[in-house]
Amino acid sequence: MGLPQLKRTDAVLIVDVQNDFCPGGALPVAEGDHVVPVLNRWIEAAQQVGAWIIASRDWHPSNHLSFREHGGTWPPHCVQNTRGAKFHPALKLPENVLIVSKGTDADRDDYSDFEMTGLARELRSNCIRRLWVGGLAQDVCVHATVLDGLKAGFEVHLIKDATRPLNATPGAGELAVQEMQAAGCIIEEGGEHA
Repeated sequence: MGLPQLKRTDAVLIVDVQNDFCPGGALPVAEGDHVVPVLNRWIEAAQQVGAWIIASRDWHPSNHLSFREHGGTWPPHCVQNTRGAKFHPALKLPENVLIVSKGTDADRDDYSDFEMTGLARELRSNCIRRLWVGGLAQDVCVHATVLDGLKAGFEVHLIKDATRPLNATPGAGELAVQEMQAAGCIIEEGGEHA
């Protein structure tokens, strides 16, 4: 399988590929672990040219407002320093990966990697122009991250094969993809080449 041709001014942005969002986790995405081998190929391609590799994670305190027992929508997930919050063990993140933690404030629910993280400023200060986004979930945090990346002025590509939707309703993921595309995201259908 071919690898994408990335540039040093590119960043591969891996959204929330954590144990709790994969099968067996607290808030599992169907086939969530299937994104890992695709993302590993993109990580390898990024390493070959010195492109940035960024991995975001939900990093919630145990009393986070998004949890049902605190009036939120979701079961407790990705609680700081738990197994569920760790990245999927087969994801081959390099030692120099930039880790972005979000949802760290118990009183704020952040879905986008750009909310309260300083990520846009960090990317601009390092002359990053294009983002290649994959991860979990396609219709929640990936969706929010892509839209915010576009609003921040980046050229954003969705690695479609490297995402899966949380909503199992037929067509829910495709609707999210259409919304991202309508906002200006470039959809990489094959996930194999840039």
